[in-house]
Amino acid sequence: MPIKVPTIDDRDFQDLVRAALARVPVHTPEWTQLAHSDPGVTLVELFAFMAESLLYRSNRVPENSRLKFLSLLGLPLAPATPARGLVQFTSKRAQPAATTLASGTELRAGDIAFRTVAAIDVLPIESRSYVKFEVIPDTADRAYYRLLYATAEAENAGAELSMYETRALDGRQPVDIANDTVDGVLWLALLAPKGANPDAVREALAGRTLSLGLMPYVDDAPAVLPTQGQGRTGVGAGDGDKATLISYEMPVVGSAEANYKPRPARSVDDVLAGPGVVEITLPTRAEQIGSWDQLDPLEAGVGARPPALEDTADAARVISWLRIVPSASARARFLWAGVNAVPITQRIVVQNELIGEGTGRTDQSLRLARGGVVAGSVTISVIADGKLEDWQAIDDLMAAGAEVRALDPQRAPGQVWEDSRESRVFTVDPEAGTVRFGDGLHGARPPLGARLVARYEVCDGARGNVAPNAINAGPALPPGMKPDNPQATWGGADAEHVDGGIDRISSFIRHRDRLVTSDDFEQIARSAPGVDIARVEVLAAWHPDLGLSEPGDAPGVVTLMLVPRKDPRAPDTPSPDRAFLDALCRYLDPRRLVTTELVLRGPDYQPVWLSLGITVAGGFATPDVRDRVKARIIEYLAPARGLHGALDASEDSALEYPGMEKGWPLRKAVNRLELMAEVAREPGVLKVDELILAQGTSGAVGTEVPMSGLQLPLIAGLSVEAGSAVPLDALRGTAPAPSTTPAGKRIVPVPVVPSEC
Repeated sequence: MPIKVPTIDDRDFQDLVRAALARVPVHTPEWTQLAHSDPGVTLVELFAFMAESLLYRSNRVPENSRLKFLSLLGLPLAPATPARGLVQFTSKRAQPAATTLASGTELRAGDIAFRTVAAIDVLPIESRSYVKFEVIPDTADRAYYRLLYATAEAENAGAELSMYETRALDGRQPVDIANDTVDGVLWLALLAPKGANPDAVREALAGRTLSLGLMPYVDDAPAVLPTQGQGRTGVGAGDGDKATLISYEMPVVGSAEANYKPRPARSVDDVLAGPGVVEITLPTRAEQIGSWDQLDPLEAGVGARPPALEDTADAARVISWLRIVPSASARARFLWAGVNAVPITQRIVVQNELIGEGTGRTDQSLRLARGGVVAGSVTISVIADGKLEDWQAIDDLMAAGAEVRALDPQRAPGQVWEDSRESRVFTVDPEAGTVRFGDGLHGARPPLGARLVARYEVCDGARGNVAPNAINAGPALPPGMKPDNPQATWGGADAEHVDGGIDRISSFIRHRDRLVTSDDFEQIARSAPGVDIARVEVLAAWHPDLGLSEPGDAPGVVTLMLVPRKDPRAPDTPSPDRAFLDALCRYLDPRRLVTTELVLRGPDYQPVWLSLGITVAGGFATPDVRDRVKARIIEYLAPARGLHGALDASEDSALEYPGMEKGWPLRKAVNRLELMAEVAREPGVLKVDELILAQGTSGAVGTEVPMSGLQLPLIAGLSVEAGSAVPLDALRGTAPAPSTTPAGKRIVPVPVVPSEC
């Protein structure tokens, strides 16, 4: 039988009043008036009210004792996590000059404080990022542009003209540099501030370091945690510069041709795998910073020259160009790029807080004044007898050294006692905001009367995930300088609630916070703070990049397929974004075995098309049955249950079959006959007349659409009609065929004239 928390006394106010008044005829028979207006009844009700309050507190004793016993397990609640982001600075100062901002400069988004992670030289320039986006004009326009750029075609004998239009990175739609552009380059225009002298700006830039911020689009890329000690491979390999797969080039001033010279670049961030900043050294002389400004109108933007700009005001302010060229082997897709960028984190520094005095007793515990403490940020200074000592945080006091280094009786005479363990340590519970010192044997005790001064950082958790352009002020910024976050900040999470901590205690006892079994992977992943997971699939000994391998073919590898609870971009087919995967990686990394390679990925959605024709039974409304059939199919093929609300499933529904509880099973084909059977189970459907099933752009399939690996069905189009099914072509509509370029063909990019109304 289940273990229930006992109730000491379950009587409430009315029970106590009735029990007391029932004794009146026995003890005081002369008291015959028991109405509510009687003063004696009022006194009984008063004492019943007080007794009910005492009983409530007594009934809390088992619950409080249970929480206290559970706290002895050493399972603290997860603390709040600070948000992160990128900020770009713009300077409106009259005189163009570089300004240095120190690390830790405070910025504001309303009442939410952020701090810069590194120092930055804010240069007196602005930037715009562009790509040469490939366009396919019709036959008449192509002939016109061939005549217009006949000179360029003649100068590049054997080359093919490729039309493009200049597009700016807007931060919303990603651009695949290799596939969407005609030259495989991201162009960054360096602009002088409005009204500034270009020559003075070049003088201010000479020899300076340009901080280039890049935001790649990697939401659909996997996150991989290799085995401990294994060197990184591919993107970001190496101990120094992590931007080795990208070159940064600037024009060679004085060259008649479009020549560029690579600039020295350094980055501690892998800008192909996540947002980061690249430090680029500019030329040492001002005359080396420039571009081609004396060009014929038909030469601008042709070939390897920078893209042609429609805005003449921006074109007149161009100081130079930065040519960002990813390697052909890199998967470079960018949302935003800009200069004067620096990483930020959402936290507030609390310094010199007097938290108490030492008592000289064992296991002294003190509480910090602020909540939301950032893990790993607490340091304590102990001031005693005019001396200041810095004590450090430790995970477990049992690993600390003794306060007094006594001789070890197990050592032979003459052997020196050596204990490298530090004793001036303490433990921190960041969620509760408490610090605890040792007992003398394991960790030193703060001396009697010593002043304990703490320094730590706090954050606002999920409130730090602010919208784009929300960070717009800084109390310590120089006049005329303004910050701005081009993209929303990410990664902030609130501290874990008590109920959540209690719910995972039983699973913690089983797995001891270590990833060993499949259940451990699922339970610990679901308990990660800041992520809401609808479905976790654990595939042991399988790697998704090994082609047609089966689970068990890759020892030491564990793949987690993750479906988030909510995805504003695609509510019906949610996929984990980069912030989701990063938060989960940080939580799972210290809990996995050293020999386990962990791969985190979202589903690989495969588009399927469904067109049904049904016969509605008598007594049922056709629109109602049609809508319920659509909802049933969507829930039947859903990647996770509960994404579309609760669906009343009958006992004979396929949703109740084993393996369908989480969502559409992996490696299960979408079978046409099974779909017809599921539709026929819906009340009001007399007969399924026709069901057309197709995958992608191919025609209708006869039996099923196969699924392999991490593939799940995505309903690209769904039609349910009474009678005949809608033809597949009508359901899909028409789509333009993709353009192809013969292999080995040289391309000469030429700009097109935008259409005007």
